[in-house]
Amino acid sequence: MHQNELICRRPAVAGKFYPAQAEQLEKEVSGYLRESKSKNLENIQGIIVPHAGYVFSGQTAASAFAQLNPDKIYENIFIIGSSHHHSFGNAAVYIDGDWEMPYGIEKVNIQTGKELIEKFPRIFTSNSSYHREEHSLEVQLPFLHYHLNNDYKIVPIILGTSDPSVCEEIAMALKPNFTENNLFVISTDLSHYPSYLDAKKADETTINAILTGNPQNLIDALNGNARKRIPGLATSLCGWTSVLTFMIMTEEEQTYKYNLISACNSGDAKYYGKNDNVVGYCSIAIAKEKIEKSEFSLTSNEKETLLKIARRTLENHFSKTNSKIFEKPELTSNLKASCGAFVTLHINGRLRGCIGRMTGNIPLHELVKEMSLSAAFHDHRFTPLQDSELDNAEIEISVLSPLRKIHDIDEIIPGKHGILIENGYRSGVFLPQVATETGWDIEEFLGHCARDKAGLGWEGWKTANIYIFTATVFSE
Repeated sequence: MHQNELICRRPAVAGKFYPAQAEQLEKEVSGYLRESKSKNLENIQGIIVPHAGYVFSGQTAASAFAQLNPDKIYENIFIIGSSHHHSFGNAAVYIDGDWEMPYGIEKVNIQTGKELIEKFPRIFTSNSSYHREEHSLEVQLPFLHYHLNNDYKIVPIILGTSDPSVCEEIAMALKPNFTENNLFVISTDLSHYPSYLDAKKADETTINAILTGNPQNLIDALNGNARKRIPGLATSLCGWTSVLTFMIMTEEEQTYKYNLISACNSGDAKYYGKNDNVVGYCSIAIAKEKIEKSEFSLTSNEKETLLKIARRTLENHFSKTNSKIFEKPELTSNLKASCGAFVTLHINGRLRGCIGRMTGNIPLHELVKEMSLSAAFHDHRFTPLQDSELDNAEIEISVLSPLRKIHDIDEIIPGKHGILIENGYRSGVFLPQVATETGWDIEEFLGHCARDKAGLGWEGWKTANIYIFTATVFSE
């Protein structure tokens, strides 16, 4: 197909999700943008925004776009959403032409799209039919058009997969384009069709998982919400594959912070809101920050060494002759540092033991040895680990940051922070991953820890000292 044969994609939801007349559209979108407050974020490289009709989610969406510097020059804006109409196993990049909108033409970077398809033919398709009726990308364009002052081109991508491993492949293919000169707009709504109050709780769990920037936390949160069997809940995140893909792209970069801008649900809509069968919305801006290297961190080699130490410690315990010879690990300064650590054992996905210390008074590599044996043989909730179980046991290690006392539970980010609740001689601990594995919200996280771990009762945390910490969690 030659350039002069390219055909513009026509709007699919103009007059339905947003006004079809340019003058009315500009007035509405500009009004939303004016009502949005800036949080003075710099170096924003991605936003997560809703895609419902503007009467429901327009203000929430605008609040994210308003964080962007209107004078910044973007080469490309990658707009990514999950298909509402088709399941096709990979991702579709639109390269048939530009996009027609009520106010004019949105230029598509056809060349960039073609390069993605040619380089990754198994991951990306050029089938434009997947875009024809889709609204999730289209509704973002007016905000870009009326807010940004410089020219840009869009790269429209629709995901048709529901496989996290495919999301990982898509993320790795797109990651070279994740630069300061490009912007990523990720389109998704939150919970679909529970009651107003149930939506708020489910959405809080999902949002908190996204804010950690950890893809596994998001998967755990979605599974946790599903296990609760919330009446009417069809999904906690309709664009979950798109959000997951983006989170995988930023996972290895500790400098990216997910900032919550706004959240609501359709029940909050003036004139249209109802308290049942609601849909949730949020806007999040992902900014690159300068982070002082004050938190303890481990390299991939150091993590691997600790896992080997843990397994070899257990293997030696079961070796009757104690004749196994293991290569002596290289002990870096981090592995000799004194810090808290927990060792957790799982068999077939089920907990088989977990013991650790909040602080360390011996080198980390020695503490991992001790806690490996304690988790296997001295966790009173389980019988001692048997030799026959060792091959099937998966070892997980959590290395802890120093404790920080808090006075406001809003400081807790489930999935990022673990908690220690202390009152007199009673105390209880939950590691960060507990909240996302269970799908608990903050008050459930605190309540279970206070009652089940510290023996203080469900509301015992309200009169106790609460400390938070982060953990570097890794497993075999």
